[in-house]
Amino acid sequence: MKLIPVIMSGGVGSRLWPVSREAHPKPFMLLPDGQNLIQKTFRRAAALEGVAEVMTVTNRELFFKTEDEYRLAGGGAVAQSFILEPFGRNTAAAVAVAALQLQEVYGADAQMLILAADHLIKDESAFANAVVKARQLAAEGWLVTFGIRPEYPETGFGYIEADQDTPLAGGFKVNRFVEKPDLETAKQYLAAGNYLWNSGMFCFRVGTLVEQFEAYASDVLGAVRETLSRSRLSEGHRHRAITLDAEAFGEVPDISVDYALMERSQRVATVPCDIGWSDIGSWNAMSELTEADANGNRFDGEVLVHQASNNYVQSHGRLTALVGVENLIVVDTPDAVLVAHKDRAQDVKHIVSQLKRNGHDAHLLHRTVNRPWGTYTTLEEGERFKIKRIVVKPGASLSLQMHHHRSEHWIVVSGMARVVNDEREMLLDTNESTFIRAGHKHRLENPGVIDLVLIEVQSGDYLCEDDIVRFQDIYGRANG
Repeated sequence: MKLIPVIMSGGVGSRLWPVSREAHPKPFMLLPDGQNLIQKTFRRAAALEGVAEVMTVTNRELFFKTEDEYRLAGGGAVAQSFILEPFGRNTAAAVAVAALQLQEVYGADAQMLILAADHLIKDESAFANAVVKARQLAAEGWLVTFGIRPEYPETGFGYIEADQDTPLAGGFKVNRFVEKPDLETAKQYLAAGNYLWNSGMFCFRVGTLVEQFEAYASDVLGAVRETLSRSRLSEGHRHRAITLDAEAFGEVPDISVDYALMERSQRVATVPCDIGWSDIGSWNAMSELTEADANGNRFDGEVLVHQASNNYVQSHGRLTALVGVENLIVVDTPDAVLVAHKDRAQDVKHIVSQLKRNGHDAHLLHRTVNRPWGTYTTLEEGERFKIKRIVVKPGASLSLQMHHHRSEHWIVVSGMARVVNDEREMLLDTNESTFIRAGHKHRLENPGVIDLVLIEVQSGDYLCEDDIVRFQDIYGRANG
C-alpha cells in the first residue's frame, strides 16, 4: 500500500519574529545544528517505508525556495509534488486538495500522512514506529491522529481525550478534542493519564478521508473540487505541481480540518507517541535547542555576559553583550532587534500585528530576499538611491523586464554575466559593468557554473519593487 507524506507548509510563525517572516517563515529558520525544520521534515518523510512521493502544500511564493531546500536535503532520490496556494485558507482546504489529487493519481487505497513543516521530532525511530501503527489503523478505516504524551501541564496546545475503554491495535478511539485549557485544567488532564497533546499530524486512507469529507464537510470538498477543475497542472521528471486558481480557492470555507472533520467524525483514533516532539512555537522553545551555561544562559552566536542569568541570545551578525540582566530573550537580525521578557514570549506576535497595521516591511521581508533565480540583499538606501548585492545561481536568469522610474548600474563582483540591455547583448566579466536606463528592456543571466555576484546601484524617483514590467520569464511571472 503506497504512502504519500503530505508536508503542510503554510504557517508564518509570528511568535518567532524577527527571524521568521512571511517571505521567510519558521520552516526555513536555521536551527543551531545548521539545518532548518523543512529540511528535517522532508528527510524524515522520505525515509519512511513505502513512500511513493512526498507532496508539499505551500504558498506559491515559497515554491522555488522550498525546492532549493529539498535539493539541499537530498531530495533527488524521491518523487515530489506540490500544491501551490495563492494564499492561506486553513488546513481543511489543504488536506482536501491533497486527498482529491492523491486519489486521482494513486487510487482510494493509498495512504496519506499529514506532517507540519515546522515541527521538530528528535526520536525519528519512534516516529517511524508510530507511523506503522497509524497506517494499520488507517487501513481499517480510521482517521488517525498522533497524540503526544504530555510531559507537563501545557496551556498552549489543544488536547485529545483517548477512550481507554476502546483500545485499538496500536492506539485508542478518540472521545473528543478539547481546546487549549487553563493551567488548572491542564494539570487535571496530566493527572488523568488519558489526555494527549494534539500534534496536528494525521494518517488517512485517501478513500476514507474523502468519504468523511462528503459526510461532514461537503461544502469544503465541493469548493475544493471546483478549485482543482480550474487550476493549472505542470509536470516534469519526477515532479508535479498544481497552481490553485485564486478566485475559486477564495470560495473554499476557511476552517481547520479539526473543526471541519476530526471533531465531527465517529471514526477517529489516536496513536500515543513519545517521539521528542516540539512545535517550536516560541523563542523559549527555540532556546531549549541550545545548551545552558552555569548561569542558565543560552547563546546562539557571539555573546559576552557579566552578572547575567537565564537569558537567551541569538546574534549571528555581530557581538552582543549582556550586563546585569536576567530572563531576557534577545534576537538580533540585520534590520530588527527583539528584546522580550521570557514570560512574555508568546506576545511577540503582537509586534508583528503592529508592523502589518503600520505597513512596515519588517513583517514580510528580511534584507536578504530569496527569488527563484537567487537572492538580493539591500545594503543601503536613501532618497533617490538604493544599493543591492545580487546573487544569481548558475544557469538561472532574471526576467526580461523594464522599470519606468529607475535606472540601474550593474558591477560584476565575481562570476560571468550575460546581459540584455535594450538592443544590445553582452558578456560581463569580473570588475566590468553596464548602465541600464529607465525604460530600457533588460535581462540578467548567469551562464557559468559558479554563482554570479554583482552590485546593483539604483537611482530614480521611485525605487519600490512594484515598478517592474516583465515581458518574458522562465518562472511564469511575466505580466506584459
